[in-house]
Amino acid sequence: MGNIAAAFRERLGGGGGGGGCECGRKRKRPRPRRLREPGGDPESDSSEAEEEPRGPRRKRSRCTSVYIYKTLFLHGENSDIKITALGQTWNLHKIYLCQSPYFGSMFSGSWKESSAEEVTLQIPDAAIDVEALQTAFGSLYRDDVLIQTERAVPLLAVASLLQLEGLMQRCVEAMQDCLSSRLVCRFHQAALTYGQSALASSCLSWLHHNLMTQPSTELLKEISVDLMDLVVSSSELFVMQVEMDIYSLLKKWLFLQVSPTWEGSLKELATDTDAWLKAQREDGSSAAGWVLDRACVRVYAQAFRSVRLQHVLNDLASSGIVERDRLVPHEWLMPLYRTQWLTMLRVEQDLDKGPVELDLEALERQSLRCGRKLNKDGEYCWRWTGYSFGLDLLVSYSNRLFMFKRNTYTQQYSGAVSLAPTRSLCYRSRPLWCWTLSW
Repeated sequence: MGNIAAAFRERLGGGGGGGGCECGRKRKRPRPRRLREPGGDPESDSSEAEEEPRGPRRKRSRCTSVYIYKTLFLHGENSDIKITALGQTWNLHKIYLCQSPYFGSMFSGSWKESSAEEVTLQIPDAAIDVEALQTAFGSLYRDDVLIQTERAVPLLAVASLLQLEGLMQRCVEAMQDCLSSRLVCRFHQAALTYGQSALASSCLSWLHHNLMTQPSTELLKEISVDLMDLVVSSSELFVMQVEMDIYSLLKKWLFLQVSPTWEGSLKELATDTDAWLKAQREDGSSAAGWVLDRACVRVYAQAFRSVRLQHVLNDLASSGIVERDRLVPHEWLMPLYRTQWLTMLRVEQDLDKGPVELDLEALERQSLRCGRKLNKDGEYCWRWTGYSFGLDLLVSYSNRLFMFKRNTYTQQYSGAVSLAPTRSLCYRSRPLWCWTLSW
């Protein structure tokens, strides 16, 4: 019996003799051993455990990047190439410059620059300056580049010259994020100059949405003829109210183009534009009876051709303003008068009941463009001015739903003279980002 008890104690206690049982004691968890370099002194290890680093240490990486930027780029230590441009010299390193395909091809092959210790760059682009070159060269030595709004165009120019795709993309993103009436025209021109189609599309989209909702004299002065024609002719243009408002905006734009030094408010701009047109009408020195036929402003005529004047002439007051201005030549207007008159007769004789098949191309190119801004959710009801061939079209909005309704029999309206029982319509509704509603 004693042998059995001794054997039992030995199995539980792990030892013989009087070792006793340790089941009631709290066992200590073994400490992880520190890793040390081969040949290191085991006595120098600390008694406390040290975890191994998990993944790269971003702080050390940033410190290394800053060290490289300051030591190699700013101080030019161990430089093997001198780059001179615009009267400035940089002590740089070929291994970093070759990140640019421009320098990669320069320093390879049989080019004389491949073995030269100093290279002078010819800068053909007037948009590039020393500060832009400094930032572009520095971007080859570090990952992060601070792009200021006012410096985006020169930096994009030098990035295009040096074929730095990453820097070009960062410039485009920075420019897209800060589009405004003060910068959009300059950024659009830069996009065309340096082949950045995504930036050009963003600028056009901004103008489509904001030209008529956020007009400013500075913006109207900067919009070129080609850009204005591109914007006004687009079906994506958000027209605030009706087509006549585009014509009124173009009149102000024309005045500012021929009077770039003019300063004043938008209200003063409308008054001075009408005064200028009156002076043009009364000027007997020109043989041309219509303003846009005159040599000094003929270049701006293409933008006015993009206005859908057939919808302007549908309103008596609007057609009277167009006739009085003597801005648009009669050769443009007379075919439209004829077309609209014949259309009205066909409608009156019940020969025209509206579009039978949906023609998307014709809808985008010829339809009446009109818009309204809703500042908050709620119930709205309105009608846009114009004859509309006697169709009293009432638009209402409520609970995220648009409704088009005829009110010929229930409401009196001077334009509601057509009693045709049915009429086909084609329309496209397009909410914009400025249409902020809370559900």
